[in-house]
Amino acid sequence: MSIRKYIGDKNFYYYALRLTIPIMVQNAISNFVGLLDNLMIGRVGTNALSGVSIANSLLFIYYLLLFGSVAGVGIFTAQYHGMKNIKGVRQTFQFKVIMNLLLTVVAVGIFLLYGKTLIGTFLHGEGLKSDADEILAIGVDYIKIMLWGLFPYAVAMAYAGTLKETGETAVPMKASFAAVLVNLLGNYILIYGYFGFPAMGAEGAAVATVISRIVELVILVVYTWKHRNIHEFIVGAFSRCDITPETGLKYFIKGIPLMINEGLWSLGTTIMNQCYSFRSLNVVAALNIETTLWNLLGVAFLAMGEGVGIIIGHTLGRGEIEKAKNDSYKLIAFTVTLGVIFGLLQIAISPYFPKLYKASEEIRSMASKLIVVYGVLMPVVAYAHVSYFIIRAGGRAFITFLFDSCYVWLVSVPTAFFLSRYTKLDVVKLVTVVQSLEIPKAIIGGIMVSTGIWAKKIVKK
Repeated sequence: MSIRKYIGDKNFYYYALRLTIPIMVQNAISNFVGLLDNLMIGRVGTNALSGVSIANSLLFIYYLLLFGSVAGVGIFTAQYHGMKNIKGVRQTFQFKVIMNLLLTVVAVGIFLLYGKTLIGTFLHGEGLKSDADEILAIGVDYIKIMLWGLFPYAVAMAYAGTLKETGETAVPMKASFAAVLVNLLGNYILIYGYFGFPAMGAEGAAVATVISRIVELVILVVYTWKHRNIHEFIVGAFSRCDITPETGLKYFIKGIPLMINEGLWSLGTTIMNQCYSFRSLNVVAALNIETTLWNLLGVAFLAMGEGVGIIIGHTLGRGEIEKAKNDSYKLIAFTVTLGVIFGLLQIAISPYFPKLYKASEEIRSMASKLIVVYGVLMPVVAYAHVSYFIIRAGGRAFITFLFDSCYVWLVSVPTAFFLSRYTKLDVVKLVTVVQSLEIPKAIIGGIMVSTGIWAKKIVKK
């Protein structure tokens, strides 16, 4: 097999980077502020860091359900845009808004009724009962405030997703940048109590996040409406419903499996973290430190996944099936290369990054080792990640469901559960074994991409 198959020309990389760099920058900014959030909250105390970490791991399930809802219908958006069908784009936007708001109502209800119980499931590991009680109280108070930001976040996701899928990736980046600046300033003022405000600790971080999400939504709404001559899908989007029973059912059939997939995958990931915490309360803080760095350095390949879905979707929408197949190999090679570069960087800074946190030496040492483990596996995860987005771009919802969430629930979750409860492996070795299961998953993804069964146009004029 010729190596040229995996290398594109200058125009190919220019187009790919033009779409993905704004997404990378947006994610990098968000994750950098997430890092500063953690450092600020960590200065309050390890229990505050753990409480916020657990609450966010539960909210993570909701965020990925929204992502799945937007991304599932976004397959149609990208292909409609590729064939210049404005009405089709408007229909998908309306569907996203409706689904996201319905999901948010359900999520708010669940967190209000069962939030305390869900947070408590993470607090059965070794450690002082007084620490567990404090972590629980902080997590519950934090999540109650965060609920106020879910509705603006849900609508903003519909706007940002549609803009990105129609090739406008810079504006969501700018809206995100403005929001994180507000979040950062709010954290500084409200966590520690500056400029006459009370020191609210973790609750202050939640208030700042809610305000930043309102700011992000306002920017997206105002921009889209002011540029309605370019983004024509917004004209009439709220005054009439273009979704017919036929199109609604089509979006539902294709979109819901992806939403369920994201929900099950995130739930599986949360349960694996709960399995790790079964050994020790310290692992909650250590994993939070590792995950923060992973999110910051992983933005390159994570953004490439989203960009790949847009690029392949536009190509399939134009009916260029063979080009989509050929481009997929180049995009895989480029994404994995980014995974190698940033994985090595993560390993290089593993001894130093945990020292930024006000944590015990045991937590810092554990976090440093976990950072190395995840850094080594970053290229593998990048391969599996980009394979998933390529397969998904063709609307192969059931295949992506099997590849992603079924794999997690049939392989990763049972392994984590068994090892955490029936072996004496230390936490770092336990995490290493479970995360190494990404290797066979990546192999499966490569095989699926190579078959070409995913390359399919799913929209019509």
